[in-house]
Amino acid sequence: MTTNVTLDSKVPAARSAVLDDAHLGDIKGALGTIRLDDTADRKGLSAKLKTLLAIVGPGLIVMVGDNDAGAFSTYGQAGQNYGTHLLWTLLLLVPVLYVNQEMVLRLGAVTGVGHARLILERFGKFWGAFSVIDLFLLNGLTLVTEFIGVTLAAGYLGLPKVASVVLAAAVIIASAFTGSFQRFERIAVALCAGSLLLVPIYFMVHPRTSQLAHDFVVPDMPGGTGQLATVMLLIISIVGTTVAPWQLFFQQSYVIDKRITPRFMKYEKADLWIGIVIVVVGAAAMMGFTAAAFAGTDGFGNFTDAGAVAKGLADHGGKVVGVLFAIALLDASIIGAFAVSLSTAYAIGDVFGMKHSLHRGVGGAKGFYAVYAGLVCAAAAIVLASSDHTLGLLTQGVQVLAGVLLPSASVFLLLLCNDKQVLGPWSNGPKVNAFTSAVVGVLVTLSVILTASVLFPDITSRQILDIMAGCGVVGVLVAGFAFTRRFGTSTAASSPSEAAGDWRMPPLETLTRPVMSTGRKVGMGALRGYLFIALILVVVKLVGTALGH
Repeated sequence: MTTNVTLDSKVPAARSAVLDDAHLGDIKGALGTIRLDDTADRKGLSAKLKTLLAIVGPGLIVMVGDNDAGAFSTYGQAGQNYGTHLLWTLLLLVPVLYVNQEMVLRLGAVTGVGHARLILERFGKFWGAFSVIDLFLLNGLTLVTEFIGVTLAAGYLGLPKVASVVLAAAVIIASAFTGSFQRFERIAVALCAGSLLLVPIYFMVHPRTSQLAHDFVVPDMPGGTGQLATVMLLIISIVGTTVAPWQLFFQQSYVIDKRITPRFMKYEKADLWIGIVIVVVGAAAMMGFTAAAFAGTDGFGNFTDAGAVAKGLADHGGKVVGVLFAIALLDASIIGAFAVSLSTAYAIGDVFGMKHSLHRGVGGAKGFYAVYAGLVCAAAAIVLASSDHTLGLLTQGVQVLAGVLLPSASVFLLLLCNDKQVLGPWSNGPKVNAFTSAVVGVLVTLSVILTASVLFPDITSRQILDIMAGCGVVGVLVAGFAFTRRFGTSTAASSPSEAAGDWRMPPLETLTRPVMSTGRKVGMGALRGYLFIALILVVVKLVGTALGH
């Protein structure tokens, strides 16, 4: 293994599903390089550490990028309005984060094909369009929230709004336009390191660590009758900002662009865990120090935006604390914009067959870079042309929409990871399937509760428990039906570590498209229909909140 290299080692793509030959060659990471012809076993701590450093990037960036401007707003709102009573949601989301992202990194490493392209090829244009259109719309809105974060941070630091937004857009575009994957990743990893500013802020504010530890493991539902819809809206916002659909598309394509293969799967899983630890620590720190800063003040329970959080922190812990928070917000907004813009550009490149790789210069992938830059410029222009009140409402709304749409994205992910032609010996085992199905069920249950709380504002906790019990019974019946359908026809899959080796998916054109059963079509159609209704009710609740009703 080497740490410096100037020329890529190439292999022919004749029997590979990889759609862009720039995705074949040396792994050039921010912290090291692995030659394509370097097939030596990693023996010894030093060799393993160098390999991990070269691989680190996809999991780290996708996780830290998720603690973006929307996350600052969501976690800040949770801490300012409800103290640390919602910290437990982060603990519950850790396994969800890992399982979802592990499945997409496995898809990326094994198939060499982006998430959007796989959905369209395996499910057809009709079903695939639902997932891809969701991504494009949600990503566009999310990117707007990143520039909202830029304006809030700049406003607190006393910087002009227009100049700050234009400069941030220029930095985001220029960082990707270097024509070097390695240079881009070095910039992104440096920004990830900037997210660690949240740790010293935590210690400077001095929240009660014992209370945080208690609320992290003991669930609590703050607020009383009549406030449930607002609390549920915030919980779904936390889900949406912590496990966002764009993450699935980003990590799969980024793993491919980094040229990671199944041989380095365990290192990429370690990279993912590093990112998860950083994102959860950052989120918990934000809830904790925001709760401490606003406890006993007139601002408690009256969240407005992340800029006001910076001011509250400064009033409690001094000017330096407020400045550090604003810098961390600016850093998070830029890394979030990197990830969301790339996620969309990768997906569009996949769908329309354009060359799409950061290894290529602008001249070698004009469409890819045009989409990336166009998204950034459009989002910046929308923020500059909009009122601050409208932007504040949009920030929360985007996180809620992400949480409501997540079950649909998870269903497609689960189906792909059970497609034997796509993943072969790397397909899901029964434990992963059971867990992911349970996650989808919980997410749908949350949206059912949100729907009920919007329609019936005075709903009681007993009625919520009845809804949860009803959803649980339906879930058990569905699981039982699925089990009986498969019992006797499926065989236990071997563990990938035992049987998979370097197995890669054959070229897409050689695969037979799976037949969608009537039951699956009905189930997916019902899910989409319900989520559409839930989206409408989310908008109703957000507008009501904005009007003070």
